[in-house]
Amino acid sequence: MTTDTTATDLAQAGTAAPQAHAATETGRIGIGMVGYAFMGLAHSQGWRNARSFFDPALTPDLVAIAGRDGAAAAEMARRFDWQHVDTDWRALIARPDVDVVDICTPGDTHAEIAIAALEAGKHVLCEKPLANTVDEARRMAEAAQRAAANGIRSMVGFTYRRVPAIAFARQLVQEGRIGEIRHVRAQYLQDWLVDPESPLTWRLEKERAGSGALGDIGAHIIDLTHFITGERITGVSATTETFVKERPIAGSVKGLSASAQDGGARGAVTVDDAAIFIARLSGGGLGTFEATRFATGRKNSIRLELNGSGGSLAFDFEDMNVLHLHDASVDARESGFTKITVTEPSHPYVENWWPAGHGLGYEHGFTHQAADLVDAIARGVDPTPSFADGLAVQEVLAAVESSAASGSAWTAIDSPAGT
Repeated sequence: MTTDTTATDLAQAGTAAPQAHAATETGRIGIGMVGYAFMGLAHSQGWRNARSFFDPALTPDLVAIAGRDGAAAAEMARRFDWQHVDTDWRALIARPDVDVVDICTPGDTHAEIAIAALEAGKHVLCEKPLANTVDEARRMAEAAQRAAANGIRSMVGFTYRRVPAIAFARQLVQEGRIGEIRHVRAQYLQDWLVDPESPLTWRLEKERAGSGALGDIGAHIIDLTHFITGERITGVSATTETFVKERPIAGSVKGLSASAQDGGARGAVTVDDAAIFIARLSGGGLGTFEATRFATGRKNSIRLELNGSGGSLAFDFEDMNVLHLHDASVDARESGFTKITVTEPSHPYVENWWPAGHGLGYEHGFTHQAADLVDAIARGVDPTPSFADGLAVQEVLAAVESSAASGSAWTAIDSPAGT
């Protein structure tokens, strides 16, 4: 492992031209990751396991990791055998042996890094939400569209799409098993901020995170609704709340802005703690959505229920290998929800793992994400979710914030991205 930031690298990073990829000729594809914290850890194991369990057409090569804290980046490199460490993402993008740039940083950096990587001819995987604003997300989607004309691929990291039970739910909806979608109920419930003395972090600063529970976890249930139903949210009426207005600043908090650190012993929370909204779907159905980090006792509960003209589906991530299906065509004497254990080789992704009945976990979605992206690159097709899909989610987030600011007024999304 070496530290490779040089003046030449930094100079070249700003002027790098799109380059031809040799990956399809070598059978390997060079991965460069920006970020080393929670998502960096999840993505690292995803890249490593993709080449171990999925036998991809191109083998992910963990070339370089970049982060401002060189020691922290070096520790991640040691743990997952990343070959090089850079302390500036521009140097990583400039590397000729990096084919894919994986962005695992706070939202305020996504647009700059992603656009620079795409313009340098690199494929891009960007964590969700795509950006902090609609304008940033639109510029990223436009850059991705230009890059696609040159064979450069891009994808947003909405990994819950790749939970086998959720992917199977989408298949059932596409097959017409529950008919026309009438209702969607979606919740993402966590409780890690219930304690008012939990310290301020960058996730609680609007300038870094864009929004709070809304963008951090609400983005997931918005995207999952788009994904499973194949429809778009076209309008919302929303309310948000910040229950704890300020929090202690525990020494020098990593990632916290200078302005927040200057605030003394406590700093202001400038994002929402919870967001609730009703919505209408493009197919005419209705939706109710709740995202909160104050659901005491709920650690990572993603609850989805779809009611259709011909049946219903229900899912809870805290029992993530199970999907509940109600078939309304069954005789009333035998009708009800059927529990499907989604661990058969015929279910999405499962055949690459363990024998039937052996469940998967949170980390597997990141492996599926890495394998799908590499497969799309190898086949020369655009992966999903696309940056346009990420923009569609960003438009809903912005509409929710606008509605909440105006006293829950109905806020239409006139031309949802991707439709």
